[in-house]
Amino acid sequence: MSLPADAVQKRSAAAKAEFRRQHPCPATGQKKGKCPGFEIDHIVPLCAGGADRPQNMQWLSKAAHKEKGKKDMQQCRTKRKKTAQEP
Repeated sequence: MSLPADAVQKRSAAAKAEFRRQHPCPATGQKKGKCPGFEIDHIVPLCAGGADRPQNMQWLSKAAHKEKGKKDMQQCRTKRKKTAQEP
């Protein structure tokens, strides 16, 4: 059974914490707590097979993340359609 393209996949809190340790918030320089104006993004979306690891994460502004999210969902829908058509 496959998930819908817009389904939210569980993310690793440990991977996110490790990313924050390696890459502090661009707005505050802090490794913990809120990061105003920024969000953590998976470079290759999880729904497209991307790893939930710090190496696949980056900081994006909230506006850039929203735009990228739209493209990511389309990429995931396309991937799921192709997967569903495979024998």
